[in-house]
Amino acid sequence: MEFEPLRAGMEQAVPFNGHVGLEIVEVSLGRGVARLPDDQALRNHTGSQHASALFAVGEAASGAALAAVFVEHLPRLELSPEGAEISYKKIPRGPITATGVLGSDPETLLADLDRDGRVAFATDVSLTDGAGDVVADMTVRWLVRQEL
Repeated sequence: MEFEPLRAGMEQAVPFNGHVGLEIVEVSLGRGVARLPDDQALRNHTGSQHASALFAVGEAASGAALAAVFVEHLPRLELSPEGAEISYKKIPRGPITATGVLGSDPETLLADLDRDGRVAFATDVSLTDGAGDVVADMTVRWLVRQEL
């Protein structure tokens, strides 16, 4: 399946992401990649990327990772993050790339959704700088349910 239209649509679907200049780089089955630019407006008092911007790019990558799994059902689904944890590892400088990966088998998620009308699961996200160094790790817990 071709996910380019989904990737392009995701950039427009979440207006907040446009405010910080997030780019959805990749959407594939169970994997999503988002990029945060190196922009003076996104920095904190120390001159590094702001923690809130890191959280935003991580959540975006997480959402991209799950979108491809549910793409055929999206018009009738509600996708809601239930919670997230982020661990900062290194001072984040320069552009940041967030890679989200589902922690569950896509076929199992779809079967659970069909059976129960809802499914809860987590995605793991790694955030790296331009040198490939991990600056943060994140886990986002999602609830996907059929709209009533």
